[in-house]
Amino acid sequence: MSAQTFTVNERVLCYHGPLIYEAKVLKTDNWDESNTQTGVVGPHYYVHYKGWKQTWDEWVDASRLLKFNETNIALQKALQSQSQAAQAAHASSSKASKAQSAKDAGAGGRGGPGGRKDGARGTKRGREEDESTRKPEMKLNVPEMLKVLLVDDWEAVTKNNQLVGLPRKPNVSELLEEFKQYVLAQGTSTHLKDPKILLPTIIAGLQTYFDRALGANLLYRFERPQYAEIRKKYVTGPTVQVGQEKEMSAIYGAEHFLRMLVSLPQMVASSSMDGESVALLRDYVNELLQWMVKEKDRIFVPEYESASIAYQNISRS
Repeated sequence: MSAQTFTVNERVLCYHGPLIYEAKVLKTDNWDESNTQTGVVGPHYYVHYKGWKQTWDEWVDASRLLKFNETNIALQKALQSQSQAAQAAHASSSKASKAQSAKDAGAGGRGGPGGRKDGARGTKRGREEDESTRKPEMKLNVPEMLKVLLVDDWEAVTKNNQLVGLPRKPNVSELLEEFKQYVLAQGTSTHLKDPKILLPTIIAGLQTYFDRALGANLLYRFERPQYAEIRKKYVTGPTVQVGQEKEMSAIYGAEHFLRMLVSLPQMVASSSMDGESVALLRDYVNELLQWMVKEKDRIFVPEYESASIAYQNISRS
């Protein structure tokens, strides 16, 4: 739990799902096991999200609050940028299926002269159905050290025109294999469920999702020319032999992998995963994040590379 405290009327930043929003503390309380409403004991804060209706006001524990300062605002922007990229990719991939659904509805729909154009009819029942079918949330405990690295990563690329030197060592594939061996070495002392059975599947899933998500969701615009060059060098170029292509998890490293991990709640929200699967994935990813903190000096680059003027011109064109 965060050691920070917050006061009434304080301007704060608050996690809501995977993103961070500006909020204001309206009142405070200290909950124990007899009166906690969240399952967490200790200081709690009743917050109002700026620009949101009062119906969204809620009690949160200190772990969801951040001080309103430049560092945390930068983290907020970094997470929003990743979320927008993920939403854009998801909207693009589902556009065709939505168009087909609309076409299939055609004259058989309930629109027409007798229907309301704004679609407001049945909205209340629709909301109730949404509530009853709401998908399980995946809440990650991102360590403060990794939040700082996310901010530094965002600033290096978007503000300082810098890039992660590629290929990375260790790469994502190697990181996941190291994490696998780390968990298995703990034997029965680990709190994770059935690692010998589940871990290979989870590792393979994370690697596959990284390979598919990188180009669509995880890159800042400034990095796209570099990505194009990497694809040409290792996947599509004339010098690449058939069968010798490399996946992006063999090229990119912890910096881009961390971006993917913090975007997982967004991915899970749009998936068909059941509650038990989400809980298992959450536990393993939280353990992975803790492992990355322990290994941070080895797995993250100490300095980003400054892009050439020629590269900067290409990225803006």
